[in-house]
Amino acid sequence: MDFSLFYFGNDSTAPDDRNRYDLVLEGARFADTHGFTAVWTPERHFHAFGGLYPNPAVTGAAIAAVTSRVAIRAGSVVAPLHHPLRIAEEWSVVDNISGGRVGLAFASGWHATDFALRPEAYENRREVLLDSVRTVRGLWRGEEADVLDGTGVPQRVRSFPRAVQPELPVWITSAGGVETFRNAGALGAGVLTHLLGQDVDELAGKIAAYREAYANRPGADGSAGHVVVMAHTYLDQDDEAARLLVRDPLTAYLRTSVNLLLGSQAHGTARRIDPAKLRDKDLDFLAARAFDRYYEDGALLGTVPRAARVVARLKDLGVDEIACLIDFGLPAKVVLDGLATLDELRRTTT
Repeated sequence: MDFSLFYFGNDSTAPDDRNRYDLVLEGARFADTHGFTAVWTPERHFHAFGGLYPNPAVTGAAIAAVTSRVAIRAGSVVAPLHHPLRIAEEWSVVDNISGGRVGLAFASGWHATDFALRPEAYENRREVLLDSVRTVRGLWRGEEADVLDGTGVPQRVRSFPRAVQPELPVWITSAGGVETFRNAGALGAGVLTHLLGQDVDELAGKIAAYREAYANRPGADGSAGHVVVMAHTYLDQDDEAARLLVRDPLTAYLRTSVNLLLGSQAHGTARRIDPAKLRDKDLDFLAARAFDRYYEDGALLGTVPRAARVVARLKDLGVDEIACLIDFGLPAKVVLDGLATLDELRRTTT
Protein backbone atom coordinates (compact mmCIF):
# COMPACT_ATOMS: atom_id res chain seq x y z
CA MET A 1 0.00 0.00 0.00
CA ASP A 2 1.35 3.40 -0.98
CA PHE A 3 0.77 6.56 1.05
CA SER A 4 0.66 10.11 -0.27
CA LEU A 5 -0.31 13.53 1.08
CA PHE A 6 -3.42 15.32 -0.18
CA TYR A 7 -4.32 18.99 0.32
CA PHE A 8 -7.76 20.60 0.07
CA GLY A 9 -7.87 23.01 2.99
CA ASN A 10 -10.03 26.07 3.47
CA ASP A 11 -8.65 29.54 2.88
CA SER A 12 -9.46 30.62 6.43
CA THR A 13 -6.28 32.56 7.11
CA ALA A 14 -6.00 36.33 7.36
CA PRO A 15 -5.42 38.14 4.03
CA ASP A 16 -1.97 39.30 5.17
CA ASP A 17 -0.83 35.85 6.30
CA ARG A 18 2.37 35.22 4.36
CA ASN A 19 2.75 31.68 5.72
CA ARG A 20 -0.43 30.11 4.41
CA TYR A 21 1.47 27.71 2.12
CA ASP A 22 3.97 26.57 4.74
CA LEU A 23 1.93 23.45 5.46
CA VAL A 24 2.01 22.43 1.80
CA LEU A 25 5.73 23.00 1.35
CA GLU A 26 6.87 21.60 4.70
CA GLY A 27 4.58 18.61 4.31
CA ALA A 28 5.99 18.01 0.83
CA ARG A 29 9.54 18.12 2.19
CA PHE A 30 8.57 15.53 4.80
CA ALA A 31 6.90 13.30 2.20
CA ASP A 32 9.96 13.59 -0.02
CA THR A 33 12.35 12.30 2.65
CA HIS A 34 10.11 9.72 4.35
CA GLY A 35 9.02 7.32 1.63
CA PHE A 36 5.65 8.82 0.72
CA THR A 37 4.66 8.31 -2.90
CA ALA A 38 3.19 11.67 -3.93
CA VAL A 39 1.82 15.05 -2.97
CA TRP A 40 -1.58 16.00 -4.44
CA THR A 41 -2.98 19.53 -4.72
CA PRO A 42 -6.44 20.34 -6.15
CA GLU A 43 -8.12 22.91 -8.36
CA ARG A 44 -10.83 24.96 -6.67
CA HIS A 45 -12.48 28.28 -7.52
CA PHE A 46 -14.62 31.00 -5.96
CA HIS A 47 -15.07 29.52 -2.49
CA ALA A 48 -13.07 29.36 0.74
CA PHE A 49 -13.50 25.57 0.68
CA GLY A 50 -10.29 24.58 -1.08
CA GLY A 51 -9.69 28.22 -1.93
CA LEU A 52 -5.92 28.07 -1.41
CA TYR A 53 -5.63 26.00 -4.57
CA PRO A 54 -6.98 27.63 -7.76
CA ASN A 55 -4.23 26.13 -9.92
CA PRO A 56 -2.45 22.86 -9.06
CA ALA A 57 0.22 23.52 -11.70
CA VAL A 58 1.35 26.55 -9.70
CA THR A 59 1.45 24.70 -6.38
CA GLY A 60 3.00 21.74 -8.18
CA ALA A 61 5.83 23.92 -9.46
CA ALA A 62 6.45 25.20 -5.94
CA ILE A 63 6.54 21.64 -4.60
CA ALA A 64 8.89 20.60 -7.40
CA ALA A 65 11.34 23.31 -6.36
CA VAL A 66 11.65 22.02 -2.77
CA THR A 67 11.62 18.25 -3.38
CA SER A 68 13.69 15.74 -5.32
CA ARG A 69 11.88 12.37 -5.24
CA VAL A 70 8.17 12.50 -4.44
CA ALA A 71 5.64 12.52 -7.28
CA ILE A 72 3.76 15.78 -7.89
CA ARG A 73 0.11 15.31 -8.79
CA ALA A 74 -3.01 17.30 -9.50
CA GLY A 75 -5.98 16.13 -7.53
CA SER A 76 -7.59 17.25 -9.77
CA VAL A 77 -7.37 19.32 -12.94
CA VAL A 78 -10.96 20.30 -13.81
CA ALA A 79 -10.50 19.53 -17.49
CA PRO A 80 -13.60 21.24 -18.95
CA LEU A 81 -12.45 24.59 -17.54
CA HIS A 82 -9.28 24.62 -19.68
CA HIS A 83 -8.08 24.17 -23.22
CA PRO A 84 -6.14 20.86 -23.43
CA LEU A 85 -3.17 22.69 -24.95
CA ARG A 86 -2.93 24.85 -21.87
CA ILE A 87 -3.04 21.83 -19.55
CA ALA A 88 -0.27 20.11 -21.52
CA GLU A 89 1.90 23.25 -21.61
CA GLU A 90 1.65 24.06 -17.90
CA TRP A 91 2.24 20.56 -16.69
CA SER A 92 5.11 19.94 -19.10
CA VAL A 93 6.86 22.85 -17.39
CA VAL A 94 6.29 21.23 -13.99
CA ASP A 95 7.46 17.89 -15.36
CA ASN A 96 10.69 19.54 -16.49
CA ILE A 97 11.24 21.41 -13.23
CA SER A 98 10.68 18.19 -11.27
CA GLY A 99 12.74 15.94 -13.52
CA GLY A 100 9.74 13.87 -14.63
CA ARG A 101 7.59 13.48 -11.50
CA VAL A 102 4.21 14.79 -12.67
CA GLY A 103 0.89 12.92 -12.64
CA LEU A 104 -2.60 14.30 -13.28
CA ALA A 105 -6.02 13.32 -12.04
CA PHE A 106 -8.70 14.81 -14.30
CA ALA A 107 -12.17 15.76 -13.06
CA SER A 108 -15.31 16.83 -14.90
CA GLY A 109 -16.23 19.48 -12.33
CA TRP A 110 -19.44 19.54 -10.37
CA HIS A 111 -20.17 23.06 -9.11
CA ALA A 112 -21.85 25.25 -11.70
CA THR A 113 -20.28 28.44 -10.40
CA ASP A 114 -16.81 27.12 -11.27
CA PHE A 115 -17.88 27.18 -14.91
CA ALA A 116 -17.92 30.95 -14.90
CA LEU A 117 -14.46 30.33 -16.36
CA ARG A 118 -15.91 28.40 -19.31
CA PRO A 119 -19.73 28.29 -19.16
CA GLU A 120 -20.13 26.63 -22.56
CA ALA A 121 -18.46 23.46 -21.22
CA TYR A 122 -20.83 22.84 -18.30
CA GLU A 123 -23.65 20.92 -19.97
CA ASN A 124 -21.42 18.33 -21.62
CA ARG A 125 -18.64 18.39 -19.04
CA ARG A 126 -18.36 14.60 -18.71
CA GLU A 127 -17.83 14.14 -22.44
CA VAL A 128 -15.43 17.10 -22.50
CA LEU A 129 -13.45 15.44 -19.71
CA LEU A 130 -12.88 12.24 -21.68
CA ASP A 131 -11.98 14.12 -24.85
CA SER A 132 -9.56 16.34 -22.93
CA VAL A 133 -7.77 13.37 -21.40
CA ARG A 134 -7.23 11.83 -24.83
CA THR A 135 -6.00 15.12 -26.28
CA VAL A 136 -3.64 15.94 -23.42
CA ARG A 137 -2.15 12.45 -23.56
CA GLY A 138 -1.52 12.85 -27.27
CA LEU A 139 0.04 16.28 -26.87
CA TRP A 140 2.23 14.91 -24.09
CA ARG A 141 3.58 12.30 -26.51
CA GLY A 142 4.40 15.03 -29.02
CA GLU A 143 1.39 14.58 -31.28
CA GLU A 144 -0.26 17.49 -33.09
CA ALA A 145 -3.72 18.85 -32.26
CA ASP A 146 -6.20 20.37 -34.71
CA VAL A 147 -7.13 23.97 -33.82
CA LEU A 148 -8.54 27.13 -35.40
CA ASP A 149 -6.32 30.18 -35.29
CA GLY A 150 -7.47 33.72 -34.62
CA THR A 151 -8.68 34.17 -38.19
CA GLY A 152 -10.62 30.91 -38.23
CA VAL A 153 -8.05 29.06 -40.32
CA PRO A 154 -7.41 25.39 -39.38
CA GLN A 155 -3.95 24.73 -37.98
CA ARG A 156 -2.08 21.78 -36.48
CA VAL A 157 0.02 22.59 -33.43
CA ARG A 158 2.24 20.88 -30.87
CA SER A 159 2.67 21.93 -27.25
CA PHE A 160 5.99 22.97 -25.77
CA PRO A 161 8.17 22.37 -23.84
CA ARG A 162 8.38 18.63 -24.38
CA ALA A 163 7.81 16.72 -21.16
CA VAL A 164 10.47 14.58 -19.50
CA GLN A 165 8.15 11.58 -19.15
CA PRO A 166 7.19 10.01 -22.49
CA GLU A 167 3.76 9.04 -21.09
CA LEU A 168 1.67 11.13 -18.69
CA PRO A 169 0.44 9.24 -15.60
CA VAL A 170 -3.33 9.84 -15.52
CA TRP A 171 -6.18 9.25 -13.07
CA ILE A 172 -9.90 10.03 -13.42
CA THR A 173 -11.55 11.51 -10.35
CA SER A 174 -14.83 10.00 -9.21
CA ALA A 175 -17.13 11.19 -6.45
CA GLY A 176 -18.60 7.69 -6.40
CA GLY A 177 -20.41 7.10 -9.69
CA VAL A 178 -19.65 3.60 -10.95
CA GLU A 179 -19.77 4.77 -14.58
CA THR A 180 -16.82 7.07 -13.92
CA PHE A 181 -14.91 4.08 -12.54
CA ARG A 182 -15.68 2.18 -15.74
CA ASN A 183 -14.69 5.13 -17.93
CA ALA A 184 -11.36 5.38 -16.11
CA GLY A 185 -10.72 1.70 -16.72
CA ALA A 186 -11.68 1.92 -20.39
CA LEU A 187 -9.22 4.81 -20.83
CA GLY A 188 -6.43 2.85 -19.20
CA ALA A 189 -6.23 5.50 -16.47
CA GLY A 190 -6.11 5.20 -12.71
CA VAL A 191 -9.04 6.27 -10.55
CA LEU A 192 -8.99 8.76 -7.68
CA THR A 193 -11.93 8.66 -5.30
CA HIS A 194 -12.90 9.36 -1.68
CA LEU A 195 -15.31 8.17 0.99
CA LEU A 196 -17.56 11.24 1.04
CA GLY A 197 -20.99 9.93 0.12
CA GLN A 198 -19.93 6.29 -0.33
CA ASP A 199 -19.01 3.66 2.20
CA VAL A 200 -16.27 1.08 2.01
CA ASP A 201 -18.59 -1.78 1.07
CA GLU A 202 -20.00 0.18 -1.89
CA LEU A 203 -16.48 0.97 -3.00
CA ALA A 204 -15.67 -2.72 -3.45
CA GLY A 205 -18.14 -3.16 -6.31
CA LYS A 206 -16.94 -0.01 -8.03
CA ILE A 207 -13.32 -1.11 -7.87
CA ALA A 208 -14.34 -4.46 -9.37
CA ALA A 209 -16.10 -2.64 -12.22
CA TYR A 210 -13.00 -0.52 -12.77
CA ARG A 211 -10.67 -3.54 -12.86
CA GLU A 212 -12.93 -5.31 -15.36
CA ALA A 213 -13.06 -2.30 -17.69
CA TYR A 214 -9.31 -1.80 -17.37
CA ALA A 215 -8.58 -5.43 -18.24
CA ASN A 216 -10.95 -5.44 -21.22
CA ARG A 217 -9.86 -2.17 -22.82
CA PRO A 218 -8.24 -2.18 -26.28
CA GLY A 219 -4.51 -2.66 -25.96
CA ALA A 220 -4.70 -4.10 -22.44
CA ASP A 221 -1.26 -5.24 -21.31
CA GLY A 222 -2.14 -7.37 -18.31
CA SER A 223 -1.69 -4.63 -15.71
CA ALA A 224 -4.48 -3.94 -13.24
CA GLY A 225 -4.63 -0.12 -13.09
CA HIS A 226 -4.28 2.03 -10.00
CA VAL A 227 -6.90 2.97 -7.39
CA VAL A 228 -6.29 5.89 -5.01
CA VAL A 229 -8.62 6.68 -2.10
CA MET A 230 -8.46 10.04 -0.37
CA ALA A 231 -9.01 9.87 3.40
CA HIS A 232 -9.03 12.56 6.09
CA THR A 233 -6.00 11.93 8.29
CA TYR A 234 -4.73 12.83 11.74
CA LEU A 235 -3.02 10.36 14.08
CA ASP A 236 -2.14 10.66 17.74
CA GLN A 237 -0.89 8.39 20.51
CA ASP A 238 -4.23 8.76 22.31
CA ASP A 239 -7.52 8.05 20.54
CA GLU A 240 -9.70 10.29 22.69
CA ALA A 241 -7.24 13.16 22.39
CA ALA A 242 -7.32 12.78 18.61
CA ARG A 243 -11.13 12.69 18.55
CA LEU A 244 -11.40 15.86 20.64
CA LEU A 245 -8.77 17.62 18.56
CA VAL A 246 -10.29 16.86 15.16
CA ARG A 247 -14.01 17.04 16.01
CA ASP A 248 -14.57 20.78 15.58
CA PRO A 249 -12.36 21.42 12.52
CA LEU A 250 -13.45 18.26 10.73
CA THR A 251 -17.13 18.86 11.47
CA ALA A 252 -16.79 22.42 10.16
CA TYR A 253 -15.00 21.08 7.08
CA LEU A 254 -17.72 18.50 6.48
CA ARG A 255 -20.42 21.11 6.99
CA THR A 256 -18.88 23.21 4.23
CA SER A 257 -18.47 20.14 2.07
CA VAL A 258 -22.09 19.09 2.61
CA ASN A 259 -23.22 22.56 1.61
CA LEU A 260 -21.29 22.36 -1.66
CA LEU A 261 -22.32 18.79 -2.40
CA LEU A 262 -25.96 19.71 -1.98
CA GLY A 263 -25.29 22.66 -4.23
CA SER A 264 -24.18 20.29 -6.97
CA GLN A 265 -27.42 18.36 -6.57
CA ALA A 266 -29.36 21.52 -7.24
CA HIS A 267 -28.06 21.59 -10.80
CA GLY A 268 -29.65 18.82 -12.80
CA THR A 269 -29.72 15.84 -10.46
CA ALA A 270 -32.69 13.93 -9.17
CA ARG A 271 -32.82 15.35 -5.67
CA ARG A 272 -32.70 19.03 -6.66
CA ILE A 273 -31.91 20.10 -3.11
CA ASP A 274 -31.23 23.80 -2.67
CA PRO A 275 -28.72 24.25 0.17
CA ALA A 276 -29.93 27.80 0.72
CA LYS A 277 -33.25 26.37 1.92
CA LEU A 278 -31.69 24.11 4.54
CA ARG A 279 -31.64 25.38 8.09
CA ASP A 280 -28.36 25.72 9.93
CA LYS A 281 -29.39 23.01 12.36
CA ASP A 282 -30.01 20.63 9.43
CA LEU A 283 -26.50 21.23 8.08
CA ASP A 284 -25.09 20.85 11.58
CA PHE A 285 -26.90 17.53 11.97
CA LEU A 286 -25.60 16.23 8.63
CA ALA A 287 -22.04 17.26 9.44
CA ALA A 288 -22.19 15.72 12.93
CA ARG A 289 -23.47 12.43 11.54
CA ALA A 290 -20.78 12.48 8.87
CA PHE A 291 -18.10 13.06 11.50
CA ASP A 292 -19.15 10.03 13.53
CA ARG A 293 -19.15 7.79 10.45
CA TYR A 294 -15.84 9.02 9.07
CA TYR A 295 -14.09 8.79 12.41
CA GLU A 296 -15.16 5.21 12.93
CA ASP A 297 -14.87 3.78 9.45
CA GLY A 298 -13.91 6.16 6.67
CA ALA A 299 -10.73 7.97 7.61
CA LEU A 300 -7.29 7.62 9.18
CA LEU A 301 -8.13 9.27 12.49
CA GLY A 302 -7.13 8.33 16.02
CA THR A 303 -4.32 5.95 16.88
CA VAL A 304 -2.05 3.95 14.60
CA PRO A 305 -3.77 0.63 15.46
CA ARG A 306 -7.21 2.09 14.67
CA ALA A 307 -5.98 3.52 11.37
CA ALA A 308 -4.17 0.30 10.52
CA ARG A 309 -7.52 -1.52 10.52
CA VAL A 310 -8.87 0.95 7.95
CA VAL A 311 -5.73 0.52 5.84
CA ALA A 312 -6.10 -3.27 5.96
CA ARG A 313 -9.73 -3.05 4.91
CA LEU A 314 -8.95 -0.77 1.98
CA LYS A 315 -6.05 -2.99 0.96
CA ASP A 316 -8.38 -6.01 0.96
CA LEU A 317 -10.68 -4.13 -1.44
CA GLY A 318 -7.81 -3.64 -3.88
CA VAL A 319 -6.95 -0.02 -3.11
CA ASP A 320 -3.38 0.72 -4.22
CA GLU A 321 -2.77 4.05 -2.52
CA ILE A 322 -4.23 6.17 0.28
CA ALA A 323 -4.00 9.91 -0.27
CA CYS A 324 -3.97 11.35 3.24
CA LEU A 325 -5.95 14.60 3.43
CA ILE A 326 -4.12 16.36 6.23
CA ASP A 327 -5.21 20.02 6.02
CA PHE A 328 -8.86 20.08 7.10
CA GLY A 329 -8.57 22.83 9.69
CA LEU A 330 -6.03 21.79 12.30
CA PRO A 331 -3.19 24.24 13.04
CA ALA A 332 -0.27 23.73 10.68
CA LYS A 333 2.15 22.94 13.51
CA VAL A 334 -0.18 20.23 14.85
CA VAL A 335 -0.44 18.66 11.40
CA LEU A 336 3.31 18.79 10.78
CA ASP A 337 4.10 17.39 14.23
CA GLY A 338 1.68 14.52 13.52
CA LEU A 339 3.41 13.47 10.30
CA ALA A 340 5.89 11.31 12.20
CA THR A 341 3.00 9.23 13.55
CA LEU A 342 1.52 9.00 10.06
CA ASP A 343 4.89 7.79 8.83
CA GLU A 344 4.78 5.11 11.54
CA LEU A 345 1.47 3.92 10.07
CA ARG A 346 2.96 3.95 6.58
CA ARG A 347 5.97 1.89 7.65
CA THR A 348 3.94 -0.67 9.59
CA THR A 349 1.29 -1.23 6.90
CA THR A 350 3.25 -0.98 3.64
